Amino acid sequence: MAMEENTYDYIAVEQKWQHKWFSQNINTASKTTQNKFFIHFAYPGVSGYLHVGHMRGFTYCDVIARYKRMTGYDVLFPAGFHASGIPSVGFAKKVERGDPDTLKLLKQNGCSEETIKKLTDPLEVITYFSTVYIDEYWKRFGYLIDYSRVMNTISDGYKKFIQWQFHQLHDKHLLIQKPHYAPYCPSCGPVAVDKSETDVSQGGSAEILDFTVLKFALKDGTILPAATLRPETIFGVTNMWVNPNVEYHYATVNNETWICSEDCIKKLTYQHDSVHPMKKTIKGTELIGKTCTVPEINREVPILAGVFADPSVATGIVMSVPAHAPYDWIALVESKAPIQAIKIIDVKGFGSNPAKEACDQLGIKSQTETEKLNEATDLVYKKEFHTGVLNEKCGQYAGIKISEIKDTVKNDLIQRNLATTMKEFSEPVICRCKEKVMIKQIPDQWFIKYSDPVLTQESKDAVITMNIYPQEYKDELPKILDWFGDRAAIRRGSWLGTEFPYKKDWIIEPISDSTLYPAYYIISPYVNQKKITPTEMTDAFFNYVFLGIGSPKHDVWKTIREDFEYWYPVDINLGGKEHKTVHFPVYIMNHVAIMPVQKQPQGIFVHWWVTQKGKEKISKSKGGAEPIIEAATTYGVDAMRLYYLHIGSPFVDIEWDPETVLKYKNRVINIWKLIQQITTISDVKQENLDNWLKSTLQRHIQKILEAFGNWDLRVASNEIFFEIQKDLQWYLKRGGADKKLLTESVRTWIILMTPITPHLAEELWETQGYPSFVTNQTYPVFNASNISEKDEIGEYLLTRVVEDVNEILKVTKISPKKICIYTSPAWKQNLYRKALQQSTEKTFNVGSLIKETLTDPSMKPFGQQISQFVAKIAPEIKMLSDLDRSRFLVPLDEKAHLIDAKTYLSDVLHCHVEIFSADDADLYDPAKKTKFASPLRPAIYIE
Repeated sequence: MAMEENTYDYIAVEQKWQHKWFSQNINTASKTTQNKFFIHFAYPGVSGYLHVGHMRGFTYCDVIARYKRMTGYDVLFPAGFHASGIPSVGFAKKVERGDPDTLKLLKQNGCSEETIKKLTDPLEVITYFSTVYIDEYWKRFGYLIDYSRVMNTISDGYKKFIQWQFHQLHDKHLLIQKPHYAPYCPSCGPVAVDKSETDVSQGGSAEILDFTVLKFALKDGTILPAATLRPETIFGVTNMWVNPNVEYHYATVNNETWICSEDCIKKLTYQHDSVHPMKKTIKGTELIGKTCTVPEINREVPILAGVFADPSVATGIVMSVPAHAPYDWIALVESKAPIQAIKIIDVKGFGSNPAKEACDQLGIKSQTETEKLNEATDLVYKKEFHTGVLNEKCGQYAGIKISEIKDTVKNDLIQRNLATTMKEFSEPVICRCKEKVMIKQIPDQWFIKYSDPVLTQESKDAVITMNIYPQEYKDELPKILDWFGDRAAIRRGSWLGTEFPYKKDWIIEPISDSTLYPAYYIISPYVNQKKITPTEMTDAFFNYVFLGIGSPKHDVWKTIREDFEYWYPVDINLGGKEHKTVHFPVYIMNHVAIMPVQKQPQGIFVHWWVTQKGKEKISKSKGGAEPIIEAATTYGVDAMRLYYLHIGSPFVDIEWDPETVLKYKNRVINIWKLIQQITTISDVKQENLDNWLKSTLQRHIQKILEAFGNWDLRVASNEIFFEIQKDLQWYLKRGGADKKLLTESVRTWIILMTPITPHLAEELWETQGYPSFVTNQTYPVFNASNISEKDEIGEYLLTRVVEDVNEILKVTKISPKKICIYTSPAWKQNLYRKALQQSTEKTFNVGSLIKETLTDPSMKPFGQQISQFVAKIAPEIKMLSDLDRSRFLVPLDEKAHLIDAKTYLSDVLHCHVEIFSADDADLYDPAKKTKFASPLRPAIYIE
């Protein structure tokens, strides 16, 4: 149904073209040429509704896939769901216990009571949200995903695939066992803690810190444990801090009686074998005033009140080393206790009390000045690490550099039972079920041996040949691969996923089962169509399909093997920056370990985040994100697609701003209106102006193709939706009306915009009377024969004249009756082009050009004007792009071009216009303005 000229019902347009695309299956991958392109995005975890932040990366993927499709490639663009782990389990538990926020969210999104009841089952959660993601997000945004390949990571076929992968790793001696401390949720079991926050709702960036717990002894022998990351500072302990507002608990730990916080006892039960809470407590106030003995040195020190001793951190009891810890120093000062700091580390640049001196330097007077205290702590610790040496107070350790002490003191104290260890997160970690995550000891954990030196080197070699965007990430990857250590590969608990083949009832953790998954997209359509069953998917099947080992048992094996040979390897794996240090490294290393060299990854595209106010990443687990369906209705899908591409480089964070998205919505509508306006224009030809439009369109095509070649999506979108529109509007404003040229230009423009705003493009294509889909058209190529540098320069000259006149009128507030425009004399034109030529050849020098010009007899009459002119144009010439230098070298009769546009100038400037050349014999120049005229910058006189 055709729309009225000035209306654009984007919702109707989107639904119309999505129905047509998917009903005709143009999104299904097919092998028609010898050029293939395989792209996918990091499949999302199934833990709830997605938000507008997710759509950025998905949109990049679709734009790239559509562009490659239009440039002659067979494109494979599949998608799936990362259903492993606990996200869906956690969501189901929230529904089961009637979590009000979860139920409210479900109802707001139109979920029926009947469906909500089903969502207490994690498998129903996966089914429900998989449908939502496909129908309400991906199809709603027009993504040409091959939906025949959709899969999830807990299907029977995928589990067989993952077990084959682990058999391969085992056969290559890349699976090992050793003790391990792993994140553990008391409700959900083991969880993965990483920046992708697959399993957790808070603390994805947390690190596991290795504390040494020093055993300070009360007089009755009860242990008062204090945890530290710097056990060598034990020699400088002057006192202990306990929180007077905390009730501490007793426990037996390895047959010793301890006093510590209740949180500490809970943590220790997961990390030590013999920890038993006692039904006995003691208030912090009861400990204050007592003394305890420092282990190793047997010095008795007092116990003081410190409200900063946090019961949720380590043991809840803090040892004080005021000479080397700024926090301890300020706390000691404020306590007014008559205690002297003990210096144990000689540090270059510090005297007898480094902590005091750092605090004095920064003017710190109170414990409340946390920002300054953190700065002072960094200052002291860095100087001590790089230049510090333990002094004579440290006994047998005296003379050892801090940078070399490492675990020496720790190991000695542990061996003598004066200390033990405790693992602690660097920040709180909260599971998606809202439980606090602990750290648990696993004595015989299985690891993937990513530390293997051969695997690491081969992976670094693979990176060299890959196309990785941005370049900075490619530069970082070798270091990341060097740093990447063995990763615990299995968990036990209420996890969804694949059973580990070498340890019954243990599940392969989510990162470890999402490294080779793109290969499964080759198999998934055959599984979905029931052409092969999971039972048939044996190791022999996978060995044949992926490694070419053995013979096909069935014809379908051969067909799948042919598909794998054609489509693999992956050309672009696209994902957010949270995957830089986890997913992408293991994706590379597993492919290198298992797949043949020619099937190893070809490219990675990392995009940055969409943030909300305050620069925090939008997260579905944290709320605050604008729902996708609501946003699509408010702004339109094409406007959002354009927003994602144009608002910033893919490699910077962008802030979600509804007002800005509305501007993109208006631009989409204005483009619709402009093209409708163009179709009504009468046919009038103006050779110079028409040639300019042909030429400038080719310039845009050249820039667009170059930008797409580097995946500089912002530049490509800017050329298509801003620069081309601006030039078409200029052409119309200038009186351009070549019907055939406009028809061809609009046709080209519609094709150019198709990968980015496909719904708008299809609707415009249809209104122009073209058959079939514009999506199936060939993308424009650069045609150098349409370039007319002379006409490009002429329009450039004209725009500068209009801008200069308007600026003069704005400043002077004159109401002009007559405007005289003076183009530069021939000698300036010739000298300007000579300077341009020398600049192009990298030989331009102001002094040399002046000297050379003055030796020319024909230039002698202009004397000192030559020096002034060359000095004036030199800065401008140095700033020109290579393209402008080459264009401006083309001779242009400036006067003739301006006279050709005289009518336009008179109309736009609203007065009579006269045009002169400085070489005119009958020059009218009452204000002597001619001398100011320069090439492409005429002088202007207003009466």
